[in-house]
Amino acid sequence: MKKQLINYETILKVTRAMSRSKVPEEVVQLTVESVKEALDIKGCALFLEDPETHELSVAASSGLTEEYLNKGPVSSLRSIGESLKDGPVAIYDVSDDPRIQYPEAAKKEGIASILSVPIVIGGNVIGAMRVYTTEPWECTLEDVNFVLALAQMSGMLIEMCRLYQGQKEYIDVLTTMKDARDM
Repeated sequence: MKKQLINYETILKVTRAMSRSKVPEEVVQLTVESVKEALDIKGCALFLEDPETHELSVAASSGLTEEYLNKGPVSSLRSIGESLKDGPVAIYDVSDDPRIQYPEAAKKEGIASILSVPIVIGGNVIGAMRVYTTEPWECTLEDVNFVLALAQMSGMLIEMCRLYQGQKEYIDVLTTMKDARDM
């Protein structure tokens, strides 16, 4: 029962930060740190997908070394690609799973298991949130839903920021046009 309470507290903490912050990078970082803390795991990372190259780039991470994060380009097609097409994927043993793109780097980092969930906005996959454990982990449906909920909230925040930035640029163009016309 305590685990559910921790998860609800984490969701409240993240949504409160989302409603107050104007800096999306801070909120996404708080989200991965909160997932790591709530599940008491090695690490958590949020990746965004480049739709042209199909590479995943780290938007925020907690608990993972720079060496691991910079191990090489992460392909959304090769690195647990099913999680971006079919939904959450839990890998119990990263040392013996062909879906892992960099198994030696994972082993060196001390990673035993990975849970990868997609971030979907408006029917489009924009990235993935992944959690990493040092011990083999049979995650529960509750764990998957918790990570999925926080990933989706992060995705909504990213999308809102993109829309806000587009709106701000549009207003700036209109203001410039008005100023030019008034002169």
